[in-house]
Amino acid sequence: MPAPRWSAILLPFLALSVALLLGALLIWASGASVLAAYAGLFMGMAGSWQALSETGVAATPYLFTGLAVALGFRGGVFNIGVEGQLYMGALSAVVVGYTLHGFPSWLHVSLALGAGGLGGALWGGIPGVLKARLGAHEVINTIMMNYIAMKLVDYLVKQCLRDPSASVDRTPVIVPSAVLPPLFGASTRLHAGLLVALATVGLVAWLLGRTTIGFEIRTVGTNPRAAHYAGMPVARTVVLTMALSGLLAGLAGGSEVLGLYHTLPAAFSTGYGFDAIAVALVARSQPWAVLPAAFLWGGLRNGAGLMQMRTGVSIDVINILQALVMVCLAAEPLWRVLLRRPQRLA
Repeated sequence: MPAPRWSAILLPFLALSVALLLGALLIWASGASVLAAYAGLFMGMAGSWQALSETGVAATPYLFTGLAVALGFRGGVFNIGVEGQLYMGALSAVVVGYTLHGFPSWLHVSLALGAGGLGGALWGGIPGVLKARLGAHEVINTIMMNYIAMKLVDYLVKQCLRDPSASVDRTPVIVPSAVLPPLFGASTRLHAGLLVALATVGLVAWLLGRTTIGFEIRTVGTNPRAAHYAGMPVARTVVLTMALSGLLAGLAGGSEVLGLYHTLPAAFSTGYGFDAIAVALVARSQPWAVLPAAFLWGGLRNGAGLMQMRTGVSIDVINILQALVMVCLAAEPLWRVLLRRPQRLA
């Protein structure tokens, strides 16, 4: 295998190993047992069937949102608005989930998920149009649209869509035909949204690598000026990239409300949209690489609680570990020098 390909495989593992080592020093400095802390973290991630299934539950939205950010990166746009697009997707999916009746389950779930994707696509397409037509920077627009989406959903749930029979601010519960079915019965919370997410990984990889649209997205993302001179519709591709990125984020919101919550509470705050930036960076914007990155982030999120229970180490250590992974990945030139040195000595 050529050296560059080896580097692409080794660098994420090297970054993770160094981050775990630095995290171990932090845990040791706090007076806790490093072995006990990491053993608790691993057991919480994958130490039992229940833990593994919960890691899958946490990884499902990371798969969708990580793909959303990665697709934007490949198209040359920095979609910081994944959280807001997730909110709009959740709102659209839950409305279809509780308003429609009499549909077979496969059709109702498809319509609700499709509505979630459409809600996210429309919300993501707005900053795409602003960037393509007016030159407005998508980072500023998507950040602001996050807050608009959050406050808008909160208002609608409390004032317009609130279930009057509920004691808390939430929408009506979706009808049973709109529920994403559990994969292993009532024993776990793992639902069919994971299968949809896994299929979406393959679909996005095929789109980017095997289609004309994907080629245009990649070309515009690499060099929009060259794409323009080659006759590619740069403005349309930017809008399409943002809309597709928003669609993926909307599917994340739809899968959460249809598979887990079965309603949309006013305090619907996930943070998945912001963590997705880290997932996409760890995966280097490669769709297939989003798969292990999403399960890593989901496992860290799921295992943090057991680590805290067993050792008393603050759950914030997981946030520090995630940040250390990002810092180590950012030191890519250093790792490349270290990986090449043994070859020079040979």
